[in-house]
Amino acid sequence: MKIYDITLPIHPKMLHWGRKPEVEIVESLANGDASNVTRWRLGAHTGTHVDAPAHFVDGATPIDEVALETLVGPAVVADLTAVDGDVTVADLVAAGVAGATRVLLKTSNSAGPLRETERAESWVGLSPEAARWLIDQQVALIGIDYLTIESHRRTDTWDAHHALLGSGVIILENADLDAVPPGKYELVCLPTKLVGADGAFARTILIQRD
Repeated sequence: MKIYDITLPIHPKMLHWGRKPEVEIVESLANGDASNVTRWRLGAHTGTHVDAPAHFVDGATPIDEVALETLVGPAVVADLTAVDGDVTVADLVAAGVAGATRVLLKTSNSAGPLRETERAESWVGLSPEAARWLIDQQVALIGIDYLTIESHRRTDTWDAHHALLGSGVIILENADLDAVPPGKYELVCLPTKLVGADGAFARTILIQRD
């Protein structure tokens, strides 16, 4: 068995959409306290995280009610590293993801924009048409290797998010797939159980079994 940890480390200088995480030292052994204690200020969509339907749909499923059966199970890492721009329906068909329940898109983001500390001007995202195709394919979870699955051209309208989350498809973002070969895996994605939240950061691994 081989385990790939596809979780981004969380720290104050990390790649982040908006305000970066902040860490406060509450107690420390160096100052004579009984233990080391820190307080972190960070958003629900920090690092590798899951978007729940409530992120874009009022009254929809919050992160603490997303079924574990959606977040854990067989997954396909699709090779889309040659795509420049938006991932299209043709790209998904060529990558062989039809029929998969959980799909992770490995793009050029993993070796490029995901490695930077500031948001890139452009990245590989999912076209609205491809989002609708995934819905028709009854995909339960779709992931990508950047801050957002949305195309950089559509962060004003958020078409892919509206389509996917509006149909109950769960989105995993900021998955670090750089060291993960394309293929079939077992996904274990466990977002923090923030009650009523629109999303949550998640320790996420892929397991490759012999």
